[in-house]
Amino acid sequence: MRETAERLGKVRARDRPQAFAVIGEAVWWVTIVDATLVRYHPEAYDGALADLPGAQRRLTERTFAGLRFVRNRMGYYADHSDFIQPRLSADGGHDAPITAWTWKWMSEPPVETLPPRGQAWEMNRYWAYQDQLAGHTVGETFDRAATFLTLASLATDDYAGGDAGELGQSGS
Repeated sequence: MRETAERLGKVRARDRPQAFAVIGEAVWWVTIVDATLVRYHPEAYDGALADLPGAQRRLTERTFAGLRFVRNRMGYYADHSDFIQPRLSADGGHDAPITAWTWKWMSEPPVETLPPRGQAWEMNRYWAYQDQLAGHTVGETFDRAATFLTLASLATDDYAGGDAGELGQSGS
């Protein structure tokens, strides 16, 4: 995950297919690491959330819900370019770095074919996307996510007595 996040700042924006791919990969890694912490280290994860001030905790939870919406739709229901708006540099002569690109506003997804619980789940993630990602930069979103995941992975050491640093480095 860390290597993927670092790649966000290194990929040249003019190679749009590569830039979109790196953002998609970052979405995947961040949500996988988040799910791993939730599943295998729930006490550490919940403890890290509980340590955040209320507004920051809600912002963090909604950011991850929005990223899950992107992960579940990107590439299957929508193209990367449906989610991400490249931005021009300050001089307008070329694309800004991909961390300055923004998440696009999205129309509501069709949910009629889902059971009621699935509809609620999908719409909650959609509204989280609209509230916490749309209009914000890709860099801001991944900084927020990586900061929390680092805190949560460090908290695993408090609960498990192991080397918490390994979680964020394995499989990246």
